[in-house]
Amino acid sequence: MKTAQLSGSTRTNVGKKDAAAVRNAGMVPCVLYGQGEQTHFSVKRNDIEKIVFSPDVYKVELDIDGKKASAIIRELQQHPVKDNVLHVDFLELSDSKPVRVSLPVRLTGSSRGVMAGGKLLQVFRKLQCVGLAQDLPEAIILDITQLKIGKSIRVGSIEIPGVKFLDPASAVVVSVKMARGATKPADDDDDEEEEA
Repeated sequence: MKTAQLSGSTRTNVGKKDAAAVRNAGMVPCVLYGQGEQTHFSVKRNDIEKIVFSPDVYKVELDIDGKKASAIIRELQQHPVKDNVLHVDFLELSDSKPVRVSLPVRLTGSSRGVMAGGKLLQVFRKLQCVGLAQDLPEAIILDITQLKIGKSIRVGSIEIPGVKFLDPASAVVVSVKMARGATKPADDDDDEEEEA
């Protein structure tokens, strides 16, 4: 996973009034939990929004008044209209405990089916995964070069060492469908001529 640094300061008072005062000062109230006691702290809104409004999933190296911890964002509260970040829950990572995250799906290559006029459909933009923090990749990279019209890549066919997928194994992640102007790939035509 990609790593981001974030500095915060401890919050002594916890409650709605205090949280509102923190937000008015351009900060975002946060909680760190997972290993021992919960830590209430606040971070600069601009700093946290760079991490939140990104297609990547980050392992966040927190520095809360000198206390260092590695964590991921577990839960996020946003303003229903403005989309401002209102509150963030961080889960502290452990080298021995698996963690559940949603990893982005990235496609590489040019599909043979698409070049023949087919239509590429990406059903999943993210997949739910479980694994140790050190085993989790930045993203799930799928090579679609060999995908012909009518073919697909399912969750069950993706293998990443140390990572288990929580989505159904039969779920289609990406596929190439027949489009109106599609033609058969050249190698398919060759096969038919040989049979004749």
